[in-house]
Amino acid sequence: MRGHWRSPTGIIAFLCLLLNIATISVAPFFPPAVDSHQEASSNMAPSPAGELEKLKQEEAKLSSLLAQVRQQKLSVLRSRPLTIGIIGFGRFGQFIGQSFAKYGNVIGTSRSDYSEIAREMGVKYVPLSDLEAFVMEDDLDVIVIAVSIVSFQDTVRDLVPCLKKRIKEKGSCPLIVDVLSVKEHARNILLELLPEECDILCTHPMFGPDSAKHGWQGQTFVYERTRIDRVILDPTKGYEYDSDDGGLLMDEQGHSHGAHENSDAHIEGMDRIERYLSIWEEEGCNMISMSCKSHDGFTANSQFITHLMGRILGAQGLQATPIDTKGFQSVLKLIETTNADSFDLFYGLYKFNRNSKEAIFRLKESMNDVVGKLLEMEGENEEKIKSCL
Repeated sequence: MRGHWRSPTGIIAFLCLLLNIATISVAPFFPPAVDSHQEASSNMAPSPAGELEKLKQEEAKLSSLLAQVRQQKLSVLRSRPLTIGIIGFGRFGQFIGQSFAKYGNVIGTSRSDYSEIAREMGVKYVPLSDLEAFVMEDDLDVIVIAVSIVSFQDTVRDLVPCLKKRIKEKGSCPLIVDVLSVKEHARNILLELLPEECDILCTHPMFGPDSAKHGWQGQTFVYERTRIDRVILDPTKGYEYDSDDGGLLMDEQGHSHGAHENSDAHIEGMDRIERYLSIWEEEGCNMISMSCKSHDGFTANSQFITHLMGRILGAQGLQATPIDTKGFQSVLKLIETTNADSFDLFYGLYKFNRNSKEAIFRLKESMNDVVGKLLEMEGENEEKIKSCL
């Protein structure tokens, strides 16, 4: 059996697979709706009496076992709580810190003084002016860099000397996690600037304080395990965690690495990442493992285009009227939510995602096509149409 099936997360995945199989087994009793005159339904062989009840009982057993495994997983998570540091303890940093505090210890740092807010949350606070003291905290397991896209690179640069000192004096480096909305940019900076001893996890919670103010249940969390124990992983090829073949991992050069090679560092690094990811999982997030490159390709045509349209429509000064349709109310909601974010975020989505310019060009072309068809139907000649576009 594959090694990853033996972890709590793997067991849950396996049980979910069994539940799916059970559901598929029940499927013949509930065929897709067909016309009453079709012969398909009349040709179905009758099932043995009591078969459906047996399947339901089996499904109930699997559901009960799945619930037990989830409780065991939560117990394991809380048996060794992580200490998580957050650089950038503003609105988003406080938002995630509040949930982190349920599962472990949290230390916040920021340019502004959030010491009172941190105290109310049960979070330790260290001023950013004393970044070295923040990094040198004895039990610090994870550092989440929760700053804006435009200030990310400078923040990492400032962090590096403190990390090097910790590695030299304590012989360890916390897991470094980013939460930027653009992933290739973050990945490249972390790999370029951080000491090779630092494990890296690139993430993007696809939600924030407004969209998830009632909880994280069902919200999407995208992540890429980028580096573990000095091995840079290539997520486009994927990797297998296989106890039977030594736990092979594939790096970007196509070389295989054992998950247990030479020391316990790899096992501990993987365990630390899984514990961190489990917090988001326990809060109900929809966990999606995806390469940074694929992420940016998708978000240019989803997140960026959404912000772009919200900004364009917002610039028109649209206002609610007494006769708004549901569609127009949705437009106003789009304007409200996208313009609530800082322009720095919008600029970052544009500047640091190489796919964003192409999205703008396609939008302009599409608008020209639609307007051109309107003018054609008005009987305008080709020359006049071009002058209007």
